Amino acid sequence: MSAAPDRRVVITGMGVVCPLGLSLEDLWAGMVEGRSGVGPLESFPCSGLPLRHAAEARAFTGDIDNFGPLDGERKKAIRKGLKVMCRESQMAVAAAQRALHHSGLFAADAPAGSVQPERFGCVFGSDYMLTLPDDFTASVAKCRAADGAFEFDRWATDGMPQLTPLWLLKYLPNMPASHIAIYNDLRGPSNSLTLREASGHLALGEASITIQRGAADIMVVGATGTRVHPMKTVHALQSEQVALEDDATGVGLREPTRWSRPFDRSRKGMVLGEGSAVFILEELRHAQARGATIHGEIVGHAARNAGLAGGVGLKQKALSLAMRRALSMANVTAAELSHIHAHGASTVVGDREEAAALHDVLGAAAETIPTVAAKSHFGNLGGGSGLVECMASVLALRHGELFPLLNFEESDPDCRIRAARRGDPSGNVFISSAVTPQGQAGSIVIRALAP
Repeated sequence: MSAAPDRRVVITGMGVVCPLGLSLEDLWAGMVEGRSGVGPLESFPCSGLPLRHAAEARAFTGDIDNFGPLDGERKKAIRKGLKVMCRESQMAVAAAQRALHHSGLFAADAPAGSVQPERFGCVFGSDYMLTLPDDFTASVAKCRAADGAFEFDRWATDGMPQLTPLWLLKYLPNMPASHIAIYNDLRGPSNSLTLREASGHLALGEASITIQRGAADIMVVGATGTRVHPMKTVHALQSEQVALEDDATGVGLREPTRWSRPFDRSRKGMVLGEGSAVFILEELRHAQARGATIHGEIVGHAARNAGLAGGVGLKQKALSLAMRRALSMANVTAAELSHIHAHGASTVVGDREEAAALHDVLGAAAETIPTVAAKSHFGNLGGGSGLVECMASVLALRHGELFPLLNFEESDPDCRIRAARRGDPSGNVFISSAVTPQGQAGSIVIRALAP
């Protein structure tokens, strides 16, 4: 079913859990004040790793108070459900409840009939979810021989029964959407996307289409992820360029808060982080009818993939294709684009490929349009990165100014971009993009709603 051109999609609520805090105010203050969320890694022992610092969402403890204002029934249900949620799911639910509160949809004074469960859906993006080693400790202990060797043939009879019966429910990537829909009685379209860093952008695109084609009036759209995890941290260290403790080759890189430096000449790799963000999307007339505050309009989106055999991503090509299509859908030219929110992973090759993609699509304007990258404040949040970044730019539209590209000190001739400075005007339209190592890319164009 094709989208109806008269059904416009706007943002009416936002919620966030990230290394800069648990509120929109925390996120914005951290961005404009140039604060970093990077600090000592505390969530698991890291003595055997070459990494001692990361961007943890330290304010998120999993306590019920982290989930924002809740009525009695929701508070009771969420508290009960915490035991079957991994940290990524908990952050997702917290961000969603905060976004719903911010939207006013469930407020006591909301117009009668403004929420119809059958017209209210959810699309959620996530990273791949991995179990914690602690979940298997008792099972492994049961399968050890007298000499300490692990006996594989005892796993089914002795090991498996030690696992918590609902263990698997904690790590299924469709659980964030499931929990959110159950707690809020959302009976409309539902989907879960697992495309690493591109998940959030693709979820925004799918939710927009769902509203445009008339299948829903309101959608909860979010993404959650982490790289701060015993297994995922090891995976990142083995497969991606990560800024490490012993890297003394770049100016200031011994200071962890300066490690994440997208497009800077001395960048040495990404910082690992965690977080989640949720938008409430709504059909424009539906939002206006209930007197909702509108924070922006989704005017363009695209998902593209480019890669070689063996899962090697062609990130420059994928980003070029996605950005070109999103701008075309939005009918926005390079001359009209106010700012760029880059993926900005802070890896040597990745940033170079992204800068090349910007030049492919925008030409010489890539060197004059202000570019921001929220990863400079908190690194790679995995599946949660993209929407936290989009949220930072939406807040910039509201405040009328941009935050600086943190830690950008020396231009890289291979990354010819115009780094944003504090006080640069945010304008009224921006593009945000994300890409995975496998070459899956998403782009979103968001505009401040015209009068």
